[in-house]
Amino acid sequence: MGAGGVTDAAQADLAARGFRGLRIVGDVHGEAAAFEHAVAGAEAERLFILQLGDLTDHGPDSPAVLRRMLGLLDAGRGRFLLGNHDHKLRRALIGQRVRMAPEGLGQTLTQLAEAPDSAALTSRAIAAIAAAPAWLRLGQSLFVHAGWHARMLREPSPPDAGTRKPDPMLSRALFGQVTGRMMPDGYPERLHDWVDRIPAGYTLYCGHERRSTDGRPYIQPGASGGRAIFLDTGAGKGGHLSWIDLAW
Repeated sequence: MGAGGVTDAAQADLAARGFRGLRIVGDVHGEAAAFEHAVAGAEAERLFILQLGDLTDHGPDSPAVLRRMLGLLDAGRGRFLLGNHDHKLRRALIGQRVRMAPEGLGQTLTQLAEAPDSAALTSRAIAAIAAAPAWLRLGQSLFVHAGWHARMLREPSPPDAGTRKPDPMLSRALFGQVTGRMMPDGYPERLHDWVDRIPAGYTLYCGHERRSTDGRPYIQPGASGGRAIFLDTGAGKGGHLSWIDLAW
């Protein structure tokens, strides 16, 4: 898959390399054992891994998650989208000042510092996050970490999305839409009317916020005939890791 909008040619390329489809994986947040289970199953079924961002923070082994994802990148068997936690991790690793929760990014930085391959893994993570796309398209399937905008159908993700300060489009991809108010659970109040602008026949796969109340990905139909499927089901935060398989 290229770093911009993905066309049917990308699907043909993956099929030519023996992949039978995609396994779309939601927010991992350091849950290495669950991610390994998802990857092993995908490899057994010859599915290309497309992870929707937020690889690290909160869970017990963020370094192992990074190693596994980097290995998939190296082998041409998977890639990840840029999530807000990935973007923030890179900023912290290059020495920029960021706010961090001790149980989130603070825990990840401690785990990385204690890893036997700390220097090499840190260097690779910085480079991989810098190159990660903020959104992708494969036919009528759309992929983004947090929130969608109609321009994402027409414009490829910036090649330097992982290194730049978020502009309005990148901010939508990383954070979705918020009202500026905080909810009682400590998270921002979010808007989802962008789902109503997904065109008929298109399905958007995203993560970022845990909207499911039954442990399964949450599906929201849109007024224009499209739909969004939210795959964050709480991995690293007391829930579990979810994924959806798409066959060619």
